[in-house]
Amino acid sequence: MPAVKTPTYDLMLLLSTEVPDERRAEILSRVEDAIGKGEGSVVSRHDWGVRNLAYEIRHRADAEYHLLQFTGSPALLETLGHDLRIADGVTRYRIIKLREGTPLPPEASLEPAAATAPAEASDSE
Repeated sequence: MPAVKTPTYDLMLLLSTEVPDERRAEILSRVEDAIGKGEGSVVSRHDWGVRNLAYEIRHRADAEYHLLQFTGSPALLETLGHDLRIADGVTRYRIIKLREGTPLPPEASLEPAAATAPAEASDSE
């Protein structure tokens, strides 16, 4: 039997700009640690900075955007989902399983990104 390839996931993480920079850095560090401990690996990390939200979330108009691409098991997804759901400073997150052939994420820019291949939603808040 051929070896089953571990899927790659996108974690889109929006952090509150109202919490200190140290807390936002701690959240990112804990996410990367959880991925490593869950026998996953970070494929790429994209910090897109503070951007306006399309609509207010909890009376906030902006958030700090981060995209982490990683591999891991379903148990890792559950752990990440639980940890991010209860973490102070996380405005919103979404984990999406990437399909093969999905293009690389765009570099940070102020212009909207071009449409990409559809992906399967895994977990959200």
